[in-house]
Amino acid sequence: MNFEPLLHAPLAVQLHVATVIPAALLGAFILLRRKGTRLHKYLGRIWMVLMVVTAITSFFIHQINLLWGFSPIHILSVLVIAGCIRSVIAARQGAIGLHRKIVRQVYFLGIVGAGLFAFLPGRIMHAVAFPDAGVSQLATGAAVVVAVLLGSSFLRHKFRAIR
Repeated sequence: MNFEPLLHAPLAVQLHVATVIPAALLGAFILLRRKGTRLHKYLGRIWMVLMVVTAITSFFIHQINLLWGFSPIHILSVLVIAGCIRSVIAARQGAIGLHRKIVRQVYFLGIVGAGLFAFLPGRIMHAVAFPDAGVSQLATGAAVVVAVLLGSSFLRHKFRAIR
């Protein structure tokens, strides 16, 4: 790993990474643990804040400029913010099944889905994670796609086992 590209990245990118990494780890921890406990509620609040801050910082990242500085990935940011709000409302109304469904969607869209884009060749996180210029860009991109698909398949299997 080479953190040099991240150290020279714009502040918005650095803040985005500083919130998305703990959100990814904490989110996975929460999703795989027992639900409804005080710890779940406390960590869930922290996770929601991390996800919203991550989504907000993405609006200041314009690496892919398709439409007035924004790209299709920014749609995920809007969905993440809306999902966080909706999941809190669902939990407070006692609609725990809906809350669970929304949180899973937010995790997979915001962490797994956006993470897939972040590690594609040509992106800052790709340069951080795969600094070896001798590695084929296509092979690296394919490896990221396979890893994300395997990880999401594993987590989906875990979710079925929890029900």
